[in-house]
Amino acid sequence: MNTTSAAASPSDLQRARGGLHVAVKRRGAASVLADLRQDGCLKARFPHAPGWFEAVTLNSSGGVAGGDRLDADFAVGTGAAATFSSQAAERFYRALAADPPALVRTRIAVAEGAAAEWLPQEAILFDHAALDRRLEIELAADSWFLGLETLVFGRAAMGEQVRGLRLADTIRVRRDGRLILHDQIRLAGDAAALLQGRALAAGGAAVATLVHVAPDAEARLAALRDAWAAAPAEAACSAWNGMLVGRVVAGDAAALRATLLAALCVLRGGRAVPRVWLI
Repeated sequence: MNTTSAAASPSDLQRARGGLHVAVKRRGAASVLADLRQDGCLKARFPHAPGWFEAVTLNSSGGVAGGDRLDADFAVGTGAAATFSSQAAERFYRALAADPPALVRTRIAVAEGAAAEWLPQEAILFDHAALDRRLEIELAADSWFLGLETLVFGRAAMGEQVRGLRLADTIRVRRDGRLILHDQIRLAGDAAALLQGRALAAGGAAVATLVHVAPDAEARLAALRDAWAAAPAEAACSAWNGMLVGRVVAGDAAALRATLLAALCVLRGGRAVPRVWLI
């Protein structure tokens, strides 16, 4: 008997892997689960929420380190409506200099007449984190989408500063097969010092990008600006060609969240935010 086998290196054994696929379809007047696949540390839970179908993701590995990989794929079928959020803020821990970055890939496909929301909680970057994150949105010509991505550079309450960082953060949106938004953030080095620049964050420690694509997206611009006029963080937005894009820069995660909640109240027609946002 041949007992020879390839031994995994210690670094291989430390890598977390997660894969998740959630598909939602329209059945009568309701949006229901059509397909679910879970692999590794990525899981989904489905709270009973009135109205839209809701899925909450969780990472059972307890955080993300260099070399980890998380792949999530969501599909919303014709006429369905779904909200995808996360159970808690995701923490991206210190990576060794030789470690590859953590890879986080999220794809959301929204069919004709369908609506989808991508509302994860904050991504908290620890000192010397290494992250390559991509959000890919595929929309039909008449579909509705609201999504956001956040970055928190250390925990302000703990006095943390991110002095070393490798970050690539990309958002791409396609409508009817055509690329309508390519947004990318790249930071390498002393993030705490880089964020002092006025062209970046003017001393802020938390940032967010909000994207809303809908036939009436431009008509919501004035209401969002009004809501953000009294927000605790610096925020601005623009709208063109059926798309609204907003930016938020805050001193800490609490101010960032309060500002995003004000936006969600306006753009979601008064619907309650996912309960995980209130815990």
